[in-house]
Amino acid sequence: MSHAPGTKSLGFDEPLIFERSREGTVGANIPEPSVREVDPKTILPQNLVRAEPPDFPQVSEPEVFRHFVRLSTWNFSVDHGFYPLGSCTMKYNPKVNEWAARLPGFSELHPYTPDRLAQGAIQLLFELEQMLAEISGMEAISLQPAAGAQGELTALKVIRRYLQDQGNPRAKVLIPDTAHGTNPATCSLNGYAIVPIPINESGVLDPRDVAAAMTDDVAALMLTNPNTLGLFETHIAEVAEIVHAKGGFIFGDGANLNAIMGKARPVDFGVDAMQFNIHKTFSTPHGGGGPGSGPIGVSGVLAPYLPIPRPVKRPDGEYALSFDFPQSIGRMRSFFGNFSTLVRAYTYLRELGAAGITRIAEIAVLNANYLLALLEDRFPVPYGDGRCMHECVASDKQLRKQTGVSTLDVAKRLIDQGFHPPTIYFPLVVEGALMCEPTETESRETIEEFATAMISLAEEAARDTAAFKEAPQRTRLGRLDETRAARKPILTAAAASNRDG
Repeated sequence: MSHAPGTKSLGFDEPLIFERSREGTVGANIPEPSVREVDPKTILPQNLVRAEPPDFPQVSEPEVFRHFVRLSTWNFSVDHGFYPLGSCTMKYNPKVNEWAARLPGFSELHPYTPDRLAQGAIQLLFELEQMLAEISGMEAISLQPAAGAQGELTALKVIRRYLQDQGNPRAKVLIPDTAHGTNPATCSLNGYAIVPIPINESGVLDPRDVAAAMTDDVAALMLTNPNTLGLFETHIAEVAEIVHAKGGFIFGDGANLNAIMGKARPVDFGVDAMQFNIHKTFSTPHGGGGPGSGPIGVSGVLAPYLPIPRPVKRPDGEYALSFDFPQSIGRMRSFFGNFSTLVRAYTYLRELGAAGITRIAEIAVLNANYLLALLEDRFPVPYGDGRCMHECVASDKQLRKQTGVSTLDVAKRLIDQGFHPPTIYFPLVVEGALMCEPTETESRETIEEFATAMISLAEEAARDTAAFKEAPQRTRLGRLDETRAARKPILTAAAASNRDG
């Protein structure tokens, strides 16, 4: 029996839109052009001219509309229900933020609009930077990076440029086992070698391990705090002193800022540079690769190196995008980031205020600990002594030994209960990891429904392991061959029609 309300509905089978195509069917009534038709071959470069026109599907307007609406019913989103993915902060996003992002003055603003005609937009950028600086304690902010990973990349570029200017280029970066998953790629793209740092038996960094690895050729330590086990790095101040004493920097991955904002400022526990996942912490319905936004904040000597242009307020009160920062690393992307995402974040912060931001962290941590308490008897938590920050990381190791079901089996069967699965198999330091982040937007009732479903799965696995392994059974499609899909993806209609099984 499903524990989540409203999990039964019509499930539409929908063919490819090309399969709906019928010769001569049209979806628009366009008048004949009043000017002489121009042959594209005469005005376009030959390498851009197709030998044949594109093979667009020929369908009516209702068919097009119904096609995409039906496809949308196959998706699960945070507007459908609880999204417990850990380390992703998939919170419900207030619709007033969507309204603000769609205001014509923002949504229709051309990126080449002169500064004097875009005063409102530049003022919003300037004030958003001030808000993020206050939350983090950082001296300066750049809103330019378009995603969290690009924010990491930008911050390490800033650190690298500063060290080069000091005549002290370095070669290594320290990364804990519980750092965010994109950190190693960021190091490689910046030309740094990666030095992994283990966690201790409590799930956090041990200052002795950091001291042993911290040499004169280490540029920075990249850490996520709270880390991906949902634990606050209790030795962070001592760790920062060790790194700073050797001339290195602390980069703080802000993916989990939702747990501490308004309660603790990263600058106060030694962070020199950080990125904000605006599309997580400060409202944007994210997923499917975007839209994202990964502003960075830096303190002290790193500020002159931030990307350009930067929003400034001139003495006469006018706002401008300034390029007058000669030490800057330059642009990280065209124009000014994902602007609509920044509008949503600004609206979110103005709506909540300082007290609301603090309350978010308090409820997010409370919700995660409540869920942990409900689950820990059936799904033990290997780190944290029964407490966590914004997310809890449980293990199905005990269940697997008793019944033979896998972590993937648990995730698939949970879909039949009407819930999106949590993050599985991550972080890697936990065997059979199930990472859940309820966020502050979920009610006590929703958390209890999810926990009840998880507990019922454990009971069911002991009764009927074979049926459990066939899940999901209530979805439009059954269990897919995910390994084959990853290794032999079929990405086009032509490939799908020609595949040989």
